[in-house]
Amino acid sequence: MMGLLTARQYFDGALANEVKLRDDINALWNNVEWDWFRRDGGNVLYWHWSPNFDWAMNMPIRGWNECLITYVLAASSKTHSVPKIVYDFGFANNGAMKNNNNYLGIELPLGPGFGGPLFFEHYSFMGINPKGLTDTYADYWNQVVNHSKINFEYCKANPKSYYGYSDVCWGLTASDIKNGYTASSPTNDVGVIAPTAAISSLPYTPTESMKAIGFFYYQLGDKIWGSYGFKDSFDLNGIWFADSYLAIDQGPQIVMIENYRSGLIWKLFMGCPEIKTGMKNLGFQSPNL
Repeated sequence: MMGLLTARQYFDGALANEVKLRDDINALWNNVEWDWFRRDGGNVLYWHWSPNFDWAMNMPIRGWNECLITYVLAASSKTHSVPKIVYDFGFANNGAMKNNNNYLGIELPLGPGFGGPLFFEHYSFMGINPKGLTDTYADYWNQVVNHSKINFEYCKANPKSYYGYSDVCWGLTASDIKNGYTASSPTNDVGVIAPTAAISSLPYTPTESMKAIGFFYYQLGDKIWGSYGFKDSFDLNGIWFADSYLAIDQGPQIVMIENYRSGLIWKLFMGCPEIKTGMKNLGFQSPNL
């Protein structure tokens, strides 16, 4: 829905195909039953429901993680909105998502120790512009920048002495690993670097990310570069290179490169009238609202 609303804002012409596209997107958007996922009116949203298994997985969406966008969209719906209390007690977990400890000399406003995998700072913020964004819980620009810097400094320090980790070869997030998949982070470091981690952080750590892009492209070259850009991940310690491309890792790279270049996706999504209203209703403040 974040992507569809962004497309709706971009295709704003009077041509019949653009009008139809906007109408189709609005029909989809207005029919998402966000309030259904409160599970009988509770003050949290749930990940999963199905007509066959009902609420069997029983997994509430609590922060800090990649799902801020879920609550923003839910609060912004004109037809199936959720109130602020669902965000405060659900995602923010009544304030328990706050951290405010220092890691490698960098303060982390929100989330688990050392920040968790970097996709926490990518998925929601493909559309939500964190620049100047604040609420009662955090300054979100500090959050996305500091989490990225902690990830960079951890890889640079390389406490597990993995071959290849450096100030030009860094980035821990969810990715393929040899014979599996894991959400890599400083507290779950298995020696696998995912290019999407550093590349999708380009708006937050432009110098560090550009150096990593240069290393990935010019030093590793065709070991990880192919038809769809950088392959998902690699392990220089164990000499393993993924042959896979994961759309959920490729997509944020493209979007965040454009946000770094022009802020286009941020401008479009934050320009949605519903999003402005929904985010204000949740207590967010931003010059972009």
